[in-house]
Amino acid sequence: MSAGTVAVVVIDDDVPFWDLYELGVVCTVFGIPHHDLADPWYDLRLCSARGTGAQAPAGSGGFALRTPHGLEGLAGADTVIVPSVPEACVDGDRELPPDLLTALRRAADDGARMVSLCAGAFALAAAGILDGRRATAHWMHCEQLARRHPGVDIDDSVLYVDDGDVLTSAGVTAGLDLCLHLVRRDLGAHVANQLARRLVVPAHRPGGQAQFVDLSVPATDDEGLAPVLEWAVAHLDRPLTVDDLARRAGTSPRTFFRRLQAATGATPLQWLLTQRLARAQSLLESTPLSVERIGELSGLGTGANLRRHFQLHFGVTPTDYRRAFPGGGGALERPA
Repeated sequence: MSAGTVAVVVIDDDVPFWDLYELGVVCTVFGIPHHDLADPWYDLRLCSARGTGAQAPAGSGGFALRTPHGLEGLAGADTVIVPSVPEACVDGDRELPPDLLTALRRAADDGARMVSLCAGAFALAAAGILDGRRATAHWMHCEQLARRHPGVDIDDSVLYVDDGDVLTSAGVTAGLDLCLHLVRRDLGAHVANQLARRLVVPAHRPGGQAQFVDLSVPATDDEGLAPVLEWAVAHLDRPLTVDDLARRAGTSPRTFFRRLQAATGATPLQWLLTQRLARAQSLLESTPLSVERIGELSGLGTGANLRRHFQLHFGVTPTDYRRAFPGGGGALERPA
């Protein structure tokens, strides 16, 4: 087993606070030697897209970095990681540097393992490395990534995607999951598990990023619907039907169906299920109530039905979901 060289691409040497997270994850996992676990450890190279020793202008915000390598540092690396791209590059207001894309393509052609964390997928996609590949990014960026790069098979439900020599992840903690996965691939499960213990994180998290997607009530321009939807959210513990909601809206069930679908993109039953799942998530996050009681309060009925829906929609059990949120106060779920 070999650790090898990891080249990390720093696109702007003025790194905003929010982009520093992903860069910090990479440096923490690969840049701090653990010779008692594996010797040699990884050789980490910080590579600036602005050139060797580049530094951001003073006062430009975030952190100004000096890097020992320019893009030539990607040459010969075993693994190339793009931890983030500037927000303007995600939005399409700014193009990524052509020499960066060339360097990424060259590294991939030379056999480097190509990795992105969160919005770093936009750089790999722009370089053509993700074409025809399954990939992911933070769920808030996936729609934009798919729109700008239709040749990429975007999966917004997973924490990370291992497509062999190309790997992509969702947001900050999912980036840590992927980095530990790389260590597991390179140095074995024992080393990865021991490193996870030192970082005080799970060696492997169940489920995907679908469990973290915001399920709050979408805004609607239909003023007549808003009070009905707010009322429904306040009474999710009741058995609600389309007829009930239509009657409260003063319309026929068919008209209500059409108006709700136009306003939210969902049928009434789909909308109700989404709100019931959101209520169950909130109760699991913030209370120690049993799964059976949460099933009742959210309108999903029994604990068994709640478990079934969580596995289907989020890929985790309610208990596993609750463990990710300390405010849940400890699982009181009876064994399934």
